[in-house]
Amino acid sequence: MTQTIHEQLLALHSVIIEERECAKALNVSALQDATQRKDALIAQLELAGDLTPEDRQLADTIRFENRRNAYLLWSALNWIRESMEFFGRKTVPDSYTPAGGMVSKGVGGRLLSGRV
Repeated sequence: MTQTIHEQLLALHSVIIEERECAKALNVSALQDATQRKDALIAQLELAGDLTPEDRQLADTIRFENRRNAYLLWSALNWIRESMEFFGRKTVPDSYTPAGGMVSKGVGGRLLSGRV
């Protein structure tokens, strides 16, 4: 089935919006599926000639929405990293022996180590 460039762009736009909704709903399997469909649509998109003004505007919208998704996923990843760092910090301070030597009580946080 041969699609026009406009139909291909519309399909790509809808998949990008679906990808964002899956990310917001934390539906990882649907997010992976949407990402694979987006990659397939991009691979088969044929921009051989000049785009009409309407198609160019749609392509700009697609670029903006895709960057918006990328920023959403990037900021979520940073939030997860910061959370892991917070829970990985030492919860017990170091103490000292009577001779003045330092005794380390715990290396990591209790949540990530499995100890409660």
